[in-house]
Amino acid sequence: MTVAGLVLAAGAGTRFGQPKAPVVLDGERMVDHAVRVLSEGGCAPVVVVLGAWVGEVDGADIIVNDDWPEGMGSSLRAGLAALSEQTTAEAVIVTLVDLPGLTAEAVRRVAGTDADLVVACYSGERGHPVKLARRHWAEVIAVARGDEGARRLLRDRDDVVLVEVGDVAEGYDVDVPVE
Repeated sequence: MTVAGLVLAAGAGTRFGQPKAPVVLDGERMVDHAVRVLSEGGCAPVVVVLGAWVGEVDGADIIVNDDWPEGMGSSLRAGLAALSEQTTAEAVIVTLVDLPGLTAEAVRRVAGTDADLVVACYSGERGHPVKLARRHWAEVIAVARGDEGARRLLRDRDDVVLVEVGDVAEGYDVDVPVE
């Protein structure tokens, strides 16, 4: 199965004080970390949705979301629409730019799960990455609004598979600058 990667990185990082994508954490820009982890996890191509900050990102195709102030939902729509037009990928692994504890092993575990809709869990708590089979992309595009991406859709379905990855990754996000 061909699985693409999608990094949502368009936000302004209001609580953080600046867009997170270009911020260097542990010697690597957050956006580069996300792209590397998806690539090492077997995703190809990897698409990054940018907005508040736009710049070069090695190893990824860039989509600029001019509607980024609307929230994460607009970036998810933009990314899935681009993947629909530009690839034949059968599924996508979606992650956020601000997850420094995400690992390639967690991505492989989620991507390798034989289900259409998969959500990573950390000690039972839902998080990222999320796997969406292509046949669900139009439905996700239809419901992704504001800062709620696919959360409501994935929460209300009984065919979502939860995969524990807390033993190989950490699911925390970076919402304030790290000293």
